[in-house]
Amino acid sequence: MNQFPQSNDGSSFVPSRDDALELLKQYNKSDSLIRHALAVEGVMGHFADKYGEDRGKWQVIGLVHDIDYELYPDQHCSKSREILESYAWPKDYVRAVISHGWGICSDVEPQSMLEKTLYAIDELTGLIASTALMRPSVSVLDLTAKSVIKKWKDKRFAAGVDRSIIDKGAQMMGLERTELITETIMGMRTVAEAIGLKGNL
Repeated sequence: MNQFPQSNDGSSFVPSRDDALELLKQYNKSDSLIRHALAVEGVMGHFADKYGEDRGKWQVIGLVHDIDYELYPDQHCSKSREILESYAWPKDYVRAVISHGWGICSDVEPQSMLEKTLYAIDELTGLIASTALMRPSVSVLDLTAKSVIKKWKDKRFAAGVDRSIIDKGAQMMGLERTELITETIMGMRTVAEAIGLKGNL
């Protein structure tokens, strides 16, 4: 998987979803990390449609945003750059991946709507998944923002989720917290079965 189709300008490669998924699974064997990547992919696709953007591009970036996390957790984002550049990924794809760690493990600030969206929803997908797993249905299909916000207020719940990043991302996107949560749930519903959150409905 060292070759990707060339873009129209001939200056870079344009990775497909199959390329991205193969690369993801090459570097990540953890089911939880792969499910997270699929969740982010689904949400990115949803927001791309909402904003009239390139759905395929947004989804591919969502799939590989944590490409380095399983093998290089202490070098998160910096190793992503190294890995993706070694496969000749386009610079804007690489930049988007690195920007989701802004202020944590990266100094690349999200600028485009794609980057702002990835930054905002990465942590949020984890909080939503944790909330869904606590429901009798074990599903995102009947989950509402109200239920997520109730859990949001309990700092002991999903304690590893940085709520401040989600709020900062929402502000970047010009969305209220509730709207961001609702739209993210809608995106996760599109991949509910793949991420193990279709539940028993």
